[in-house]
Amino acid sequence: MKKRINWKILALSFLVVLLVAAAGSLFASSKRNTEWYQSIKPEITPPNYIFPLVWNILFTLIAISLYIAWTSSSPKQKNKLILFFGINLALNLVWSIIFFTLKNPALAFAELILFWLSIIYILIITYKINKISAYLLVPYLLWVTFAGYLNYLIVFQ
Repeated sequence: MKKRINWKILALSFLVVLLVAAAGSLFASSKRNTEWYQSIKPEITPPNYIFPLVWNILFTLIAISLYIAWTSSSPKQKNKLILFFGINLALNLVWSIIFFTLKNPALAFAELILFWLSIIYILIITYKINKISAYLLVPYLLWVTFAGYLNYLIVFQ
């Protein structure tokens, strides 16, 4: 028997993730064209138009992953999901603030390490709940790894 879609939970998953995405874009989008950012970005940085495309795809995958994990989890697992998806989304937002608003790439890199570890952790917990939910987060991990490499180049080269 096929599992029915819980539209309320799906909408809530998208709402939460998209609110974080919108908040993050307030701190990052307009700052990518600034003289400061243009002067520090590594040569391998993708063109500015790539970032919103990739992040829109990633936030969609994160919302779907959250929905699948939530609807597949036990009540005890739901508390863990709320906590660690919440931590991850907060770290996602905070990175943009530290990097683009505070213009502090070194602190942003340190924060990104925690952010990256939070993705690893939610991959582990979602894998135990529903493997598809975890697989949907792999592109997120890969993109943040690449972003971390760019951030590293800014700080250490």
